[in-house]
Amino acid sequence: MARVRVLPESARSPGRRETENALSLAHRMPRLVLEARRVAANLAHGIHGRRRAGTGESFWQFRPFVAGEAAQRIDWRRSARDDRLYVREREWEAAQNVWLWIDRSASMGYVSSLAQAPKVERALVLGMALADIFVNAGERVGLLGLMRAHASRQIAEKIAETIAADPSGLDDDLPPRAPIGRFDEAILVSDFLSPVDAIAAVVAGIAGRGARGHLVMIVDPVEETFPFSGQAVLHEPEAGIELRVGDAGSWGQAYRDRIRLHRDAIEDLARRRGWTLTIHRTDRPTTEAALRLVTLVTAARGGNANVVTNLAG
Repeated sequence: MARVRVLPESARSPGRRETENALSLAHRMPRLVLEARRVAANLAHGIHGRRRAGTGESFWQFRPFVAGEAAQRIDWRRSARDDRLYVREREWEAAQNVWLWIDRSASMGYVSSLAQAPKVERALVLGMALADIFVNAGERVGLLGLMRAHASRQIAEKIAETIAADPSGLDDDLPPRAPIGRFDEAILVSDFLSPVDAIAAVVAGIAGRGARGHLVMIVDPVEETFPFSGQAVLHEPEAGIELRVGDAGSWGQAYRDRIRLHRDAIEDLARRRGWTLTIHRTDRPTTEAALRLVTLVTAARGGNANVVTNLAG
């Protein structure tokens, strides 16, 4: 029979192991999908550069002047320090950031003997890996309500440090209200066991500001199958409620039906908002969810956001 446990608060903050796992995962991910995402971006003005020359406002580099270019492009101050003429290049920019929110509430501390990792550890590794991938592709990544968007090569460490310094996040099972720009991407990573109406309100608030979004539902395999029989103690970690039952097997079908209805409702609200839903089980490799999320964000930037991906099978 499967065994389960709930991690304490101290175990729901990222440590060195989660940071290193995220970086290792990100280094294994193919970068070609991200290149397709950059090609799809067609905005000419924005707040961050994609590390290529263009019409943005941020300085990128000096390069030698090429015969035939317009003389007004020459940077005379830089050229005066050398025997060559130089052009000041600026970064090409797009008005999009990627915003992450990672649930660390009590229910995310759940782990069974069938899982590869606790839900919160999988969520942290996945979130930091995605951040590293996006930053290496020239994006800026931030944490909703916690950290402004950065393009730092140490983004995984920055996220880990920021989350570790935010104990209040251990009590929040939904993201805070925070500014998010039009055309930005929001990636919310959670088990989404909150009431559907509360989840819908969060999605509506972000979508109403013109941002696109992706829900990543982290699920322990036991939460789907409920493989228990005989006497059992059911524990609700958010409220600290316990219920002793004499025949857990008789509860199984009703529980699975309730989970299915809850998931169908979340899938429906995501579809109606043009968001995506990814269901990731913790007995599956993290790379599966990471690659699918990169692909879904790419599709959303290309205008095909009405996608629902189920990775639970």
